Amino acid sequence: MEWLLRRADTRSTDVLAIETQFLFRSMIFTETELKGVYLIETEPLEDDRGFFARTFCREEFAKYGLNPQVAQCNLSYNRKKGTLRGMHYQIAPREEAKLVRCISGAIYDVIVDLREDSTTYCQWLSLELSARGRMLYIPKGIAHGFQTLKDGTEVFYQMSEIYTHEYARGIRWNDPAFSIEWPHDQRIISERDQSYPDFIPKEIPR
Repeated sequence: MEWLLRRADTRSTDVLAIETQFLFRSMIFTETELKGVYLIETEPLEDDRGFFARTFCREEFAKYGLNPQVAQCNLSYNRKKGTLRGMHYQIAPREEAKLVRCISGAIYDVIVDLREDSTTYCQWLSLELSARGRMLYIPKGIAHGFQTLKDGTEVFYQMSEIYTHEYARGIRWNDPAFSIEWPHDQRIISERDQSYPDFIPKEIPR
């Protein structure tokens, strides 16, 4: 500890000023067309060493009404471009919110609104996520999936609920109820993700 204190004392005023600035850095939250779904961008603080950026803050999430709970974190590694995973979600009482970030490579990320009380029920949204880029916050009641755009792509998830097999559900990537537009590449899809039955939307009075 004594060495650390002396080491800290030797830092230049400029370095100390830069690191102090980081305390005031936050993230940029932009709500998408689907209510409660947020695109989150970091504000990296860069110098000759590289950069430092905040990727999660309980207080900032709560400020925007987002679920700040983290019950589980998952990592998805995908060897090949064209790997398609999805569309996955969990039902009550294990509905889950997700924070999705691509940490290597790039993905075409897709979500489908399955919230029956939502004005965008059964609508879908897509965007590209890549390393050192933006993140996507997905609230409960929304199915999620992605297709990789590069070999060796890794995706990191923060989940508000633990995975529970008996509450896990999915919709097929090419379900005619949604007509999702995917990149025109050869796709690698698991047998499970190809076997989901057709989704039957409920008639919602407006």
